[in-house]
Amino acid sequence: MATLHSPAVRGGRLRALLYVLPALIVVVGIVYLGIGYNAYVSTLEWSGIGDDRRPVGIDNYIGVFTDPVFWTSLSHVAIFAVVTIAAQMAIGLTMAILLSGRIFLGGVYKVVMFLPVVLSPAAIAVAFRDILSPGGGLNEALRAIGLDGLTRAWIAEPETALMAIAVINIWAWTGFSFILYQAALAQVDTDLIEAAQLDGAGKLRTLWSVVVPQLSGTHATLVLIGVIGALKTFDIVYLTTGGGPGRSTEFLTTYIYKTAIDGFQAGYAAALSMVLLLLSLLLTLIQMRANRFGRS
Repeated sequence: MATLHSPAVRGGRLRALLYVLPALIVVVGIVYLGIGYNAYVSTLEWSGIGDDRRPVGIDNYIGVFTDPVFWTSLSHVAIFAVVTIAAQMAIGLTMAILLSGRIFLGGVYKVVMFLPVVLSPAAIAVAFRDILSPGGGLNEALRAIGLDGLTRAWIAEPETALMAIAVINIWAWTGFSFILYQAALAQVDTDLIEAAQLDGAGKLRTLWSVVVPQLSGTHATLVLIGVIGALKTFDIVYLTTGGGPGRSTEFLTTYIYKTAIDGFQAGYAAALSMVLLLLSLLLTLIQMRANRFGRS
C-alpha cells in the first residue's frame, strides 16, 4: 500500500498539479497580476500612453468619491439592477412553473425562452436599437393599433432610455433565470406539496407558501449574479445609447471606458475600476452572509 510520501503518491500529486497549472497561470498571471497593476496605475496621473507618469497617491480615489458623474452612474446601476433582477426572477419563475408539467411542444417553448441568452449582446443591441428607434418596429406597432400618442424615441429621450435598456436586458437574460428555476423545481419536496393540499391549501397558497420558500437558494444565486451583472454591464449600454442622451444611461463601465479611452485619464479610470471591483466584492460578501444567515 502506497504511503503519503511514496514515489507513486508524489507522482500523482505532480500530475494533478500539471493539470491545474494552465488555469493557475491564467488566474494568477492575468487576473491577479492585472488587478495589481491596475491598482498601481490608479495611484498615477497618467494619460495611458507615453512615460509621463506622476504619482498622486490616493488623489484619484478622493476624486472618485467627489465626482457627481460617479454617483449618477452608480444610481443608474442601482435602478437598473432592481428593475432587471425583479423582472427576470418573476418572469423566469412564472414561466418555469407554467412549463413544468407535460405541455404540447413544451421543449420548443423552453428553447425559445433560453435562446436570447446565447445570442451575442452586440447583435441584441443592434436589433433593439432599430426596434426602439423613432421609426422602428415598436412605434410602428403602436401606430397600427391606434396608440400614436405613446410613440417616442425610446432610447433617445432621457425619461425612457434607462428603462428601455432595462427591458433589453430583461429580454436577453430572463431565460437564464428560467433554466435555474426549472432545475430547482425538479428538486422541490413533493411530500410538502401533498401535505399542504391535504390541509386544504389552494394552488396559489401552496405555490407561495410551500414551493417558493424551497427555491431560496436559487433566489439568492440569481440576485447575486444579477447584481454583479448589473455592475459590469457595458456592451448593451454602449452599443445602444453610449451612455446618453446626456448621461441619462451612464453606467460605471461606460464612464470608465470614456475616461480612459476618450479622456486619456488612465489613472483616474483605473481608480474607478478599482472602486467597481471593491463594490462587487462587498456586495457579494453581503449577499453571501445574508443567504447563510437566512439558512441558519
